Amino acid sequence: MTEDREDTPQDAAPAEPLVLTSRDLLRGGREMTILHRGEAYRLRITSKDRLILTK
Repeated sequence: MTEDREDTPQDAAPAEPLVLTSRDLLRGGREMTILHRGEAYRLRITSKDRLILTK
């Protein structure tokens, strides 16, 4: 069974944070939508190859 991190208490943070590459997150694309607490955020790679997260 997998654990949903949004359901874990704030003080129960893992000892080491999860590390992912932007390539893993974006799966070869240039942008994605992240849902957090019912809100949509857009993560994208800019023309200068930087990451921007917007609401």
